Amino acid sequence: MARMSSYDTDILEWSERQAALLRRLANGERVNDAVDWPNVIEEVESVGRSELAAVESLLTQALSHMLKLQAWPTAPGARGRASEVRVFRRQARRRFTEAMRQRIDLASLYADARDLLPDEIDGQPPAPVPDVCPFTLDDVLTEG
Repeated sequence: MARMSSYDTDILEWSERQAALLRRLANGERVNDAVDWPNVIEEVESVGRSELAAVESLLTQALSHMLKLQAWPTAPGARGRASEVRVFRRQARRRFTEAMRQRIDLASLYADARDLLPDEIDGQPPAPVPDVCPFTLDDVLTEG
């Protein structure tokens, strides 16, 4: 029976051990312990996927609040939503990298944001919002 690696049982211990091994290798030291290359590679790739997912989530939240403002411009809480739009845009902008530009499907994020719209707010139905995303990625990332 194969012994489970610390990757499977204690990711913190595994990551600290792998980092120490990689530092030693980077300093030119020959190490007897083997780096867990398959899992190191997977973890490095997952960092990028995680960052992309975080930016997409922030963009979806920004779009959702932008749509609520458009659909219910005078509803209670509109000022708070405007503030949330600014915060989500700012957070997305801070984490965004140019490599993400080609991977972000803004039309899909917009569709998700439209799906988040409630049927009404305080008994008021929404004003019409576009079916197709009227924004560019730069529009959403830019404040204002």
